[in-house]
Amino acid sequence: MVSQEYDVVVVGAGPSGSTTARYAALGGCRTLLIEKRQEIGSPVRCGEGLARHFVEDTQLPFDRKWVAQEVKGAKIFSPNGTELTIEERHAGNEVGIVLERDAFDKAVAKEAARAGAEILLKATATAVLKDDGWVRGVRVKQLEEEFTVHAKCVVAADGYESQVGRWAGFNTRLKAGDITGTLQYRLTNIGKGHDFPDYCEFWLGTCAPAGYIWVFPKDDVTANVGIGVSLDRLKSRQDIKGFLDRWIARDPRMTRAQPLDMVTGGVSTSAPIKRTVGNGIALVGDAARMIDPITGGGIGNGMVAGMILGKVLAECNEKGDFSEAALQAYEKGWRAKLEEGLFRNWLAKNKLVTLTDQEFDEIIETLAQVGVTKLSVRAILKVLKDTHPQLVAKFAEFI
Repeated sequence: MVSQEYDVVVVGAGPSGSTTARYAALGGCRTLLIEKRQEIGSPVRCGEGLARHFVEDTQLPFDRKWVAQEVKGAKIFSPNGTELTIEERHAGNEVGIVLERDAFDKAVAKEAARAGAEILLKATATAVLKDDGWVRGVRVKQLEEEFTVHAKCVVAADGYESQVGRWAGFNTRLKAGDITGTLQYRLTNIGKGHDFPDYCEFWLGTCAPAGYIWVFPKDDVTANVGIGVSLDRLKSRQDIKGFLDRWIARDPRMTRAQPLDMVTGGVSTSAPIKRTVGNGIALVGDAARMIDPITGGGIGNGMVAGMILGKVLAECNEKGDFSEAALQAYEKGWRAKLEEGLFRNWLAKNKLVTLTDQEFDEIIETLAQVGVTKLSVRAILKVLKDTHPQLVAKFAEFI
């Protein structure tokens, strides 16, 4: 039977929630981690790419059980097929390791449990408890039982579709242009070509309007092949499947490929929200809109923010103060680490979605010829400023 009183209750056992719970528990907080699904990490709903430095940064013990494939870097393809290769250390937050995401999420939760956190499965938060401007806990439904859990601080780590933050009064609403609809197959029997399976692939242009298609290898013949398309470019969510199916039909490596699973979903590609803490509450990870607006990747950012939050919660517990003022240490900490890059990429995304296929072709062709050492907006623009001054002028504030 679950206790009714905790220092910290974390809603959502994804990487950001489990990392928060781990560091809060390590710091002495009596911590409960609740997960609405019956199994942590399942079903898998992402491309499963992660830069290895996030594992090191958050001190997660490395285990090959959650590694499907280690890659050498990224290959970016323009609409006409021009190829740009970026080595791993410069290829961004989603390149380095292709995960077995279900095993990875369990591994992060295991570290939370080892630190002393309690875990409750198939438990859905149905409301937050409010009292005089404070969040004091959550209402929980597990199977047919409903009960109240009181906490000094509630952490909303319930993902892109987060409700806990909204219940507590945070504005996490998104415009259609800041939502990317996704669909992914896990395909097997993939043929050779483009150095598969040594690189993660990103295909740009109208094949995925205001988004991209990815190929993340899982083994020598299997990959996550998915697409993200901005919702404001779609007449129907069914259009996403059509875009991806047509691209697969044109790739000769996919001629005999067959699906092992298919997942659909969405990610936020917005700027970070203005406020992530209140009296007795904090938001982290996808629930706080910490996803990279250009790539749509959020695992690493959520883990880094979760580590910062967990440590701050431990400090708050020692002082007996979980007020919004006390939680500002988390607000300032994660923003100092992540906010500038997230906001810059959001501004850049809003300009990148206006580029034509021809402009993408010219950009990738130039970068492939001249070379670029880092996959960032600033680094790319510095390379292009002499050869494409009119194009770069659109992005002048990023140089």
